[in-house]
Amino acid sequence: MKPIILGTRGSTLALAQTQLLINALTQKYPEVAMEARVIVTKGDLNQSPIPLDTVGKDWFTAEIEAALLKGDIDIAVHSLKDLTPQISEGLVTLPVLERGDARDVLISKSGAGLDDLPHGAVIGTDSVRRKILLLERRPDLVVKSIRGNVDTRLKKLHDEPYDAIVLAAAGLERVGMINVVTEFFDPAIFIPAIGQGILAAQVRKDRTDVLDMLSAIQDPWTIIVSNAEQSFSNAAGGGCKVPIGCYANIIGDEIALSAFVQSADGARLLRKSVRGPVNSANDDAAALARELLNR
Repeated sequence: MKPIILGTRGSTLALAQTQLLINALTQKYPEVAMEARVIVTKGDLNQSPIPLDTVGKDWFTAEIEAALLKGDIDIAVHSLKDLTPQISEGLVTLPVLERGDARDVLISKSGAGLDDLPHGAVIGTDSVRRKILLLERRPDLVVKSIRGNVDTRLKKLHDEPYDAIVLAAAGLERVGMINVVTEFFDPAIFIPAIGQGILAAQVRKDRTDVLDMLSAIQDPWTIIVSNAEQSFSNAAGGGCKVPIGCYANIIGDEIALSAFVQSADGARLLRKSVRGPVNSANDDAAALARELLNR
């Protein structure tokens, strides 16, 4: 059997995530060779100071998807939160492995938590969602764009006039740098991006052999929360028109959903949390999105 080629970006985090997937597949299918192949994306080449929320997520995925459609690679590896809701024709996306830590975290230069940062402190993030949630808690903060991979952002924190930055816990954990965290945010309040902490594998629909392999390393709970968050996103229009966030968490035999929607003019931030049976999670998530949008 030919080696399975996994396409990925070349950042430390992307390679670490791809290795997690390779390890899981190798453990399940030791007779199949696995190989990572780095693909450079437009977002990797263009390092101009453009807030990433304004350019579209496909800056970091389009070239990898193109290689997958051509058959140059067998699996595309992404962070689920980086994928657009619209999947290219002929491809399917699967959440794989167990969800990592979904929380956002603060890393401050002084070691102070968010509430203890000085008035007017400068926080680095490229996420509109994070900016909204930071300013909701601390309206005095100055939120400034920051680009680059995990290593680059940490270097900028110490070399440039930032007091703190916000990153995803899962990414830091996967590159062995979770020790730099100053504060972990409660995901039911500082609501993460849709699918944050979840690895996604994209495959061509006609590659049933690869789909079967990936299905064998899926985590059932991760599938449930991923589908619920995606249902919220789809019902809210994929976050194209207004900033949104949703976090799904299984508690016993129920699923807890925490979500927010900001009005298009930025004047109002609406939140709501609900709990219900796991088997109605997708319907409940979609209903929650519609309710917040209607309000």
